[in-house]
Formats: sequence, C-alpha cells, structure tokens
Amino acid sequence: MEVRWLEDFMALARTQHFSRAAELQHVSQPTFSRRIKLLEEAMGTTLINRQTLPLSLTPAGHVFLEMCERITRDVRDTRDQITALEADAATRISVGSTQGLFSHFYSGWAERIGMRDRLEINLKSTNWVGEDFLDALDNGEVDMVLCYWHDDLPWRSRLNPARYEWLTLERERVTPFTISQDNGEPRFTLPGSVEQPVPVIAYHPRGFLASAIVAHLGRTAPQAHLLPLNENTHSASVKALVKQGFGMGWLPYRMGEKSEHFGQLVRAGDETWDVFVDIRLIRLRQPRADDTLTLWNELVKQYA
Repeated sequence: MEVRWLEDFMALARTQHFSRAAELQHVSQPTFSRRIKLLEEAMGTTLINRQTLPLSLTPAGHVFLEMCERITRDVRDTRDQITALEADAATRISVGSTQGLFSHFYSGWAERIGMRDRLEINLKSTNWVGEDFLDALDNGEVDMVLCYWHDDLPWRSRLNPARYEWLTLERERVTPFTISQDNGEPRFTLPGSVEQPVPVIAYHPRGFLASAIVAHLGRTAPQAHLLPLNENTHSASVKALVKQGFGMGWLPYRMGEKSEHFGQLVRAGDETWDVFVDIRLIRLRQPRADDTLTLWNELVKQYA
C-alpha cells in the first residue's frame, strides 16, 4: 500500500466520482479504479458504495478515510520537518576533529564562543590520522579542521599559508600519566634506565602527537629509556591501556585531570617531561562557502 493510493482514496471521497478523482490525481481512470480496488483488497472489505449516485463511502470507508487523512498529514508534517532539518544542516559549517579534541575540547569550546548551533562535527573525522585532515579540507569533506599542531610535525610544510589559514585557539599540555600504586606512588616513572626501560603506550607515528613527544624527549635530559608496547591512533585508547596498568602514556592534561583528582592516574614524571602543542582551527584560504568566511571572521575578532 502506497501513500499515493491513500491520496487517491481521499480524492475519490471528495469528488464522489471516479473520472474527476482520476483527473485530480493525474492518472487514467482505469489506473485509478485499479488502485482503489487494490486498497479494498488490502483492507479485505468494500470501501466505496458504487450503487449510489453520487458515489458514497461505506461505514468501513469512513473509518478508512480518517486513517488516510491521519497518515497523509503525518507524512506531510514529517517531510516538512526533514526539509527544515536539511536546510538547517546546509547552513552549518562542517568541522573535522581529532577524536581526543572532539571528546574533551570541542563541545565546551563551541559553547563558549557561542557557535555550537552553527558548527557540525563530521563524525567520520574522528578516525582520520594526521594528513587525512588536510586531505579532507582539500576535497571538500569538511570546511574546517580542529587539530593539534607543532613545529616538529614531519609534514608541517604542507600547511602553506598561501592555501590555508589558521587560528591558534589554545595551548595544550600533554603530560605523562600512569596509574598509582597502593601507596599513591606512580607505578611507572620517567626516565627509566637501560636495564629497566619504562613501558609506554605510544601514538601512531602519522598522528599529531607522536612526533611532538619524540622531539621533546630528544631535547630533554636525562635521556628517557622507553619500551614501546604498541601504537594507538587515539588518545582515548592510550588512556584506556594506561588505566589498565600496561604502561605509562602521554595524554592531553585535560584527559587526565579528572582521573588524577580521584587518584586513578598520576604523573609519571615531573613537568620537564610535559609536551606543549597548539590547538588549531584550519580552513582553506579560499573557502567553498561564504558562510565559512563569515563565521571565520567572527572567530578572528574573538581571538584578536
């Protein structure tokens, strides 16, 4: 049973005439009559009294008419709601974000700047790694990218100012965390030694944080002795393994703050081991939509 068949029945109930109803529905009379017959077969009863002039509805037909009006009204209202939702979505700026920033930064930031209703996260982006974000900007999958940035990224030169524009929103502290022992002391402590390297839950080398951590360790004395156990794309995965006691790992401080307060995670080293990166919002210098440029200019004023 199709919605248009219900509309056919409503037209017939209004006109009380097969030919006029068929004309209103822009179909031939034989086709129209066949649809009405299919409706009656589907309902298992006669809906139209064909013995009267003009045609009339049977008692079952009156009940069926009420159902037709209710269903077509609901379909129309739902269609209008979907159209409104699509129109609203079309005016939103699509943002690609790393999983960690989406989980622990994006919502509060968007609310704070008063633009939550104008931005929409592309959820697929939480599975992207490193340069995937700039690829997405280039091919139009997103209008803006929210990510970490630092001078030790091996592909930092790709962020050509002739093609991209960016805003630094905040400075992020990335801190080494471990679970605590029963006495409150950290289970694993930097820098470790050649004989007893510190097990570490590492980041994927294509991501934003791995190269920042490696570069910082290369500039820090004493030398850290680490035993990488695995590599993870997302900081949430690093945190999960750290909390299970497999090793220590660097986490954006905001991700360890709450757990540290409740004694679940503690520092695996003092502040000399902290790594600092920028939280950046990046867009194409020549955006595909005027709305992107309008919102960007408003952001620039807020961060001026």
